Amino acid sequence: MDNLAKSLLDSAEVTAIVNVKHQDIFAVLGMHQHPTTSGLIVRAFLPEAQTVEVIDNKTNNLVAELNLIDKAGLFEGTLGRRRNSFNYRLRVSYASGTVIIDDPYRYPSLINDDDLYLFCEGTHEQVYQWMGAHELEVDGVQGTHFVVWAPDANRVSVVGDFNYWDGRHHVMRKHPGSGVWEIFLPNVVAGTSYKYEIADKYDHIQPLKADPYALSMQLAPDTASKVIHNSNYQWQDTQWMDERASSANPYNGAISIYEVHLGSWKRNSQAEFSPAYLTYRELAEQLVPYVVDMGFTHLQLMPVSEYPFDGSWGYQPIGLFAPTARFGSAEDFKYFVDCCHKAGIGLLLDWVPGHFPTDEHGTGKFDGSCIYEHADLRQGFHPDWQTLIYNYGRAEVQSYLISNANYWLDQFHIDGLRVDAVASMLYLDYSREAGEWLPNIHGGRENLEAIALLQQVNTRSYLKNPGVMMIAEESTAWPGVSKPVDCGGLGFGFKWNMGWMNDSLKYMERDPIYRQHHHNEMTFSLVYSFSENFVLPLSHDEVVHGKGSLVNKMPGDDWQKFANLRAYYGFMWTHPGKKLMFMGCEFAQRDEWNHDQSLDWHLLEHDSHKGVQSLVRDLNHTYRSIPALHELDCDGNGFEWIDSQNSQQSILIYLRKGKQGTAPALVIVNLTPTSYQNYCVGVPQAGFYRECLNTDSSIYGGSNVNNNGGVDSQSNAYGGQDNRVTINIPPLATVIFELQPSD
Repeated sequence: MDNLAKSLLDSAEVTAIVNVKHQDIFAVLGMHQHPTTSGLIVRAFLPEAQTVEVIDNKTNNLVAELNLIDKAGLFEGTLGRRRNSFNYRLRVSYASGTVIIDDPYRYPSLINDDDLYLFCEGTHEQVYQWMGAHELEVDGVQGTHFVVWAPDANRVSVVGDFNYWDGRHHVMRKHPGSGVWEIFLPNVVAGTSYKYEIADKYDHIQPLKADPYALSMQLAPDTASKVIHNSNYQWQDTQWMDERASSANPYNGAISIYEVHLGSWKRNSQAEFSPAYLTYRELAEQLVPYVVDMGFTHLQLMPVSEYPFDGSWGYQPIGLFAPTARFGSAEDFKYFVDCCHKAGIGLLLDWVPGHFPTDEHGTGKFDGSCIYEHADLRQGFHPDWQTLIYNYGRAEVQSYLISNANYWLDQFHIDGLRVDAVASMLYLDYSREAGEWLPNIHGGRENLEAIALLQQVNTRSYLKNPGVMMIAEESTAWPGVSKPVDCGGLGFGFKWNMGWMNDSLKYMERDPIYRQHHHNEMTFSLVYSFSENFVLPLSHDEVVHGKGSLVNKMPGDDWQKFANLRAYYGFMWTHPGKKLMFMGCEFAQRDEWNHDQSLDWHLLEHDSHKGVQSLVRDLNHTYRSIPALHELDCDGNGFEWIDSQNSQQSILIYLRKGKQGTAPALVIVNLTPTSYQNYCVGVPQAGFYRECLNTDSSIYGGSNVNNNGGVDSQSNAYGGQDNRVTINIPPLATVIFELQPSD
């Protein structure tokens, strides 16, 4: 080992190789033309190796033994009379034994120039197809192609069990114009864990980094990325996808969404270890039929992109392209989606492009510099969540986020994305004091780059995936959130109506005796209900952080709490806008949500909770079966006040109307414990008004004040209407009538 041969490289290059600092490693390692002859030379850097021989792949014959030119493990040798390059392997002897390996430095670049161009332009929509880790067969050799973006790095190496997590092995090829690095590693296959070892521009080694484009990650608390098999999942939802693509305007349909945190909807009580999560396949067997039975049209999952901290509920993701391993594999998740579609349920996902965590294995300071996030903390750090903010103006970040949105819609057949914390993206001064933020180029507070990104994501998502729903959680009065981009809007299909949620819950928390003084909290939403395409959300945010459960927000004794909740649900299901309810609220979970445990399903042993569950089931079916309750949800022609001014009795009366020829629905909401007999209500059309649903019914736990199936109108005018009906109004209840067509 001390008899070192002289290298054809100069000493500076030898030093650079053995110190893992060579700037073009593929130019020196592997097979190359001899610099002065027409022959071939092979060079390999294999720390701890004792001898290295070159074997012809075709004949299995020994071609040459390489000379040791540096004790660190650099070998070099000429190949005699060989003139033309050929496929070869290396037979390497170590103190522990001899192995035959495929030399990764004999493979050319496998990246398409057009892909690099579009990625750097910020317009690539499918970067996930080639960035990250992908199984490939090259020259008959099975292996994995690794690609990562690290523009300011001096070196990037792939590390894993296959090389003892030693960054001296498998240094990647850099594409200087793009900052993209790649290497094909033969015989590295699915199931392999890996990370990137990165030397920054000052040659400082960074903490090992997970792959931003990884398609799978280790289960927390482990943090490595994983190679997975190329998907061969056979989808069974062709009919669903075809019907979705050709479906009518979604704004006219009944949309009722059940929001779920997969880790705490239900736990496996028979599991040996904790936390006893249900798998994606078990959830397909249990959750999907439940959603169908309850009459919801859609299931919305809190984020499933891999996240390290359970307490973030998924809203601080690191593996944006990796379905969390907590519940199974990517193939298992596809099966879950497939089962939703076969059951007639649309699946929506929470998507989090607004921020990401500072965990050292994540994308923050990925190559030693801020490439995914803004370097200036006034732009790049979120004070509320102590997280990092994407640099939406950087083209490569645009490609990353646009591709990620498309990835879930395209590869997993997701039916829509609910974009988290949109307001935090739109405003440069969001949650910041004066002097803590930087204005845009016009001196304003609008984040122009984030706006452009959201518009691009929405435009491309709708174009490439017909029939999907893009939904914004946006809590301000930003104009045009759900208007098309070509009309100056952000291009979302729907927006959460946070104003309705805040006002109505504030009202419902008041003792009924005081509600008469706050009547506008229930009526004000109708002033702006048609300015956007709204979803009415009762989400997880309303039942955490000390806010208590919905039923415990309600005033009064236990009977009144449940009656208030039932009346409120009736109001919600008849108010213009699509519906969203967080899990547990449908059976009046008493405790606020705890992500570390299952919902309290045992409460359904009690009639009061069973009654609320039955009500929500019936509200969903009523909402879907009465066209007037959903056809014009996003159109002002779909709503008419009959009486919005009865604050003294806290009664709301209104009509829901559908398209021409659709029978109207009459809704009476009484938000005091007082019942009324023979109460006169003016109605524009004559006929029989069938009582379709009464939240005070005894089957829901109410006092059963009702109208014996419905009431006939009388022709004498009342309250400015041409006709009247006389009805019994139950206490703390919502009653829905539908006008029956005349014979």
